[in-house]
Amino acid sequence: MGVTNSNKVISAERIDCDGSLRVTLALTAAPDIVTNPTDIVLVLDRSGSMEGTPMSSMKAGAKQFIDIIAESTEGAPGQIGSGSRIGIVSFAGTASTDTQLITSVDSLKAAVDSLTAAGNTNHADAFTKAVDLLTPPSGNARVIVMFTDGKTTAGLPPAPVAASAKAQGIIIYCIGLLGSDGVDVDALNEWASDPDATHVAVTPDPLELEELFAELAANISKPGATDIVIDEKINPDFVITSVDTPTRGTAEQLTDQSLRWRIQELGKYSSESAVLEFYIRHDSDTPGTKQVNESLEYSDAEGNIVIFPSPTVEVECDVVVHPEPCPEPVELSVYGCQDSVLVDMGEVYQQSQGRIIELNVRIKNVCPGKRTALAAILTEVDDQGMEYQRGMKAMTIPAHDYSGCRDVLVRCIKFVVPDDTDEGCMCRQRNFRARFIAHSMDTDYRCCESELSL
Repeated sequence: MGVTNSNKVISAERIDCDGSLRVTLALTAAPDIVTNPTDIVLVLDRSGSMEGTPMSSMKAGAKQFIDIIAESTEGAPGQIGSGSRIGIVSFAGTASTDTQLITSVDSLKAAVDSLTAAGNTNHADAFTKAVDLLTPPSGNARVIVMFTDGKTTAGLPPAPVAASAKAQGIIIYCIGLLGSDGVDVDALNEWASDPDATHVAVTPDPLELEELFAELAANISKPGATDIVIDEKINPDFVITSVDTPTRGTAEQLTDQSLRWRIQELGKYSSESAVLEFYIRHDSDTPGTKQVNESLEYSDAEGNIVIFPSPTVEVECDVVVHPEPCPEPVELSVYGCQDSVLVDMGEVYQQSQGRIIELNVRIKNVCPGKRTALAAILTEVDDQGMEYQRGMKAMTIPAHDYSGCRDVLVRCIKFVVPDDTDEGCMCRQRNFRARFIAHSMDTDYRCCESELSL
C-alpha cells in the first residue's frame, strides 16, 4: 500500500506574538496491495446537502479511486486483480449496500453514478452496512473509506459502531467535505483509525475531492516505505524549542529552524503509523497569518510521493511605538589583517551628558481609534529614602486600528541623568524610581446642545 496517509497539524489557530505551538507530523504505511490483497468498502454520503457540485465531485473522486486500485492490482482489463475487491455502501437517512465486494470496474462505477442526493445523514447505519460486507473476514486486509459532508442527523450514535469495526482489525479512513451541514471534524477523528493525522482528510472545496480520493488510492496501492527521510524547515519567524522522541525512527534538531526525521522502515509487513511532535515559538515582532513551515521534503527508497499540508497560524502582536528615534548609524568595515581603522564620523551635536536610563512600558487594553496620553516620571532616591525629581516626559501615543482592544508596547523612553561628581566616584550605585500615568485622550461623549425657544 505504501504511504497510505500523511498529515501535519498544529495545536492552535492563533497565538500571541511570543506564543508557542505543538506541531505534529504523522505517516501511515502498509504493504503492497498486490502481495497483500485488500477488501475496500467505499462508504459514500448521498444526503440532501450533497446535491450539485459536491455530488458530482464525489462521484468523480470515487470512480478515479476505483480506476487506480484496478490498475495497481494488475487485473485483467476492467477488473480489480490480485485478490483485492471493492464494495459500495451509500447512505442518507438509512444506508444501502449498492454492490457486494466485487472486482468489476464497470459495475462499481455504475453503482456510484446511480447515486442521488436526498434525505438526512445516518452514519451509524452506513458503518454497520460496511462492516457487514467485510464480515466474516476473507483473509484480506480490510479497509473502510468513509466520505461525508455533514453531521449525524439520523440513527444511532456512530462512534460505537466505528470503534467495534476497528476492534475487529478494520482500518477506517475518513474524508470530510466542509459542506452546508458542517462536518464534525472531531467526530471524524474519533471514527478513523489512529493516528487521526494520517487517517482523516478534510477540505472546504468540492473540487479537491477527486484529488483526495486519488491520493488515498495511490497510497493504498503502493508498498511499505523504507529509508524514510523527512527534512522540516520552519518559517524564519519561529524557532524550534524542543523535539520529542518520535514513535518510530529518530529525530534531530539541526538548527533553530530545521530538523530531520529518519525512519528505517514503516508498513513493510503490516499497516503501521509513525508520529513526531515538536514545539515552536514565534520569535518576531510582525503579526499576521503565518505559514508554519518554509519547506517540508520527503524521500524514501520506494519513491513514494508524499505531500504534507502546510498549516497556518494567526499571530497577534502588541502594537509597538518608538516615541524617540534612535540615532542613524554610520556603517564601516574592517578588512582582513587590519589592526586599526580610522573613520571620519562627520559632525555630531551634543544633546545631553550623564547616564542614560531607557524605559519600556506596556499600556494595557487600548481601544481602537483612541489616542493615549502617557507621562513618564523619573525620581532619584538618596540613602535616607528621600526622592528628588530627575525628569518627566509627556507624549501622545497614536491610535491603532485593530478590531478590538490591544496592548501597546512603548519602547525606548530615554532620560539623561547628570552625574554629581561632588558626591564621589561616578561609578557609585544610584537608585531611581519610575512612574507612569496613562489615560485615553479621545472620547465619544458630546455635551447636550442647548435649544433656544422663541
